Amino acid sequence: MDKLAILVDALPWVLAITVTGVGGWILHTWLRVKHGYPLDGAWGQAVYPSRDNEAAERIKLLTTENAQLRAELGSVKDRLETVERIITDQPSKLAREIEQLQ
Repeated sequence: MDKLAILVDALPWVLAITVTGVGGWILHTWLRVKHGYPLDGAWGQAVYPSRDNEAAERIKLLTTENAQLRAELGSVKDRLETVERIITDQPSKLAREIEQLQ
């Protein structure tokens, strides 16, 4: 009888620990999927979720937009460099360069 009483007293703790562990594992897996991290298989290998056509198209569009923004940033850097040069150069040198252009 004493062993049965100990088992009955320990059962709620065992269930609480089990539920907490399983719940934590589910939350961890959900967060990994939500943020795009690969899942781990039974032997620790990465299991990647399948990609649909919509996701592939979105990646393609974002890659194109990224390339356009990088080109625009390069243009802005060149312009800024020119403006910095104009501001820091001596006024007489700037006047001579403008006259040479005309």
